[in-house]
Amino acid sequence: MPADANAAGDIFGGWLMSQMDLAAGTAAALRARGRCVTVAIDKVILHQPVLIGDEVSLYTDIIRTGRTSMSIHVQTWRRARHSHETVKVTEGVFTFVAIDDERRPRPLPPEMPH
Repeated sequence: MPADANAAGDIFGGWLMSQMDLAAGTAAALRARGRCVTVAIDKVILHQPVLIGDEVSLYTDIIRTGRTSMSIHVQTWRRARHSHETVKVTEGVFTFVAIDDERRPRPLPPEMPH
């Protein structure tokens, strides 16, 4: 939307990163079966701009798990409103830690079978 863009009509990189954090947070919460917090964002690359009116799709892949943490690779793809072509515009790695009710790190549960 226009409020999410700079004067040139490009969507703010910070807006894209917030969407990436939301997508990674959903993947983290599913894997942890509960609350998680973002502890690091690494290797974010802004390949191409996103324009006002573009459709944005985000895809996640858990690339590493530890005792309490996980790293999630996120890709963002854009599609112009009147096109079928999609283009990867951003990617990065988000690290999350599973937390308990006291907001302390907790072990990840065993992975669920697919």
